[in-house]
Amino acid sequence: MKITDIRPTTVTVPLEAPIRHANGAHWGRFVRTIVEVDTDEGITGLGELGGGGESAEAVLRGLKAYFVGHDPFALEAMRFKICNPTASLYNNRTQLHAALEFACLDIIGKKLGVPVYQLLGGKLRDQVPFASYLFFRYADPVTGKGEVRTVDQLVAHATDLKWRCGFASHKLKGGVFPPDHELEAFRALAETFPDDGVRFDPNAAFSVEEAIRFGRAIEDLRNDYYEDPTWGLNGMRRVREQVAIPTATNTVVVNFEQLAANILDPAIDVILLDTTFWGGVRPCVKAAGVCETFQLGIAVHSSGELGIQLATMLHLGAVLPNLTFAADAHYHHLADDVIVGGPMDYREGAIAVPNGPGLGVELDREKLQRHAELYRSLGGYPYDRDPGRPGWYALVPNRDWADPTDDRIPPL
Repeated sequence: MKITDIRPTTVTVPLEAPIRHANGAHWGRFVRTIVEVDTDEGITGLGELGGGGESAEAVLRGLKAYFVGHDPFALEAMRFKICNPTASLYNNRTQLHAALEFACLDIIGKKLGVPVYQLLGGKLRDQVPFASYLFFRYADPVTGKGEVRTVDQLVAHATDLKWRCGFASHKLKGGVFPPDHELEAFRALAETFPDDGVRFDPNAAFSVEEAIRFGRAIEDLRNDYYEDPTWGLNGMRRVREQVAIPTATNTVVVNFEQLAANILDPAIDVILLDTTFWGGVRPCVKAAGVCETFQLGIAVHSSGELGIQLATMLHLGAVLPNLTFAADAHYHHLADDVIVGGPMDYREGAIAVPNGPGLGVELDREKLQRHAELYRSLGGYPYDRDPGRPGWYALVPNRDWADPTDDRIPPL
């Protein structure tokens, strides 16, 4: 079998409300690039990646010369064609490789008539549990609904999600408002669901000292872990020495060199494996095996997925014996999806692993076209800017916080 074409399509899919984070915002929508990889046997595989609110179409088209004629079963050869560690110093293609690896796994599964999890060793669970992924949010500028700014709004939003989706673990993405406001909100969240796990992630916005102060103030809660409170392995190591909560990251251990450094001089207890950031599903399986050997915790990280990447997360979660934490997903913030059947359902806080051949999802052509047209109409957005704070940008560590009393809805 040979690859004959790579066809990228950029889409934008609306969110319930604009999502705020430590570095900026998702401006009421996700921009994702859907990748279709064609073969000479008529089998097409699906992939997906983001791009910080921007399209990745041009760079994917630029890779056609690398892939036309390549055997989709030759995954290790593909890895070095795209991600040779010295050649890629000039052009890091890790996330591009991930989208193409997704598509090749989809092709292989369809060719053999088996789900991707069978290619990875067989599933150990039929469904993957997820945490509620809670963000501070602007109100939707059209409906005026969806704002999460105050403590009461956060608790009400989490309560609604628990009722609708059944989550038993709750993650708050912070780093937006002054730490004391977020501390009050996080403690209120934990106290509302005393039997559920909680996790806090300020996207490395805190100084080491602020991270220690905040961490000590939540030590008594039912914490899953303390995710990226500060930047860098050494900063995280200092926090780990002073705070009695397991540390976690999706920012400073995202490749095997960093994983080795962390094992030799531990700073992180729980490695959050992202099928995009790590360059594909297979690197995540390899990393999980290393973590199993050294008894590091793992979880599945979310980088803003639609249904195709969510399927890769589900197949990954299905095969990992050491997955003891609920996965992350932005998925419940979406107003739609581009896969047949629409958004996948949460049942008791979990999503069922697809059992169809390959990734087990197919494109809804009408929705793909609709959301591609919406992207052409609206264009991209800068993920690392906040539409409600013109001229602002984040420092590391940050000290310039948003005002929790400001209820204005920014133009988008």
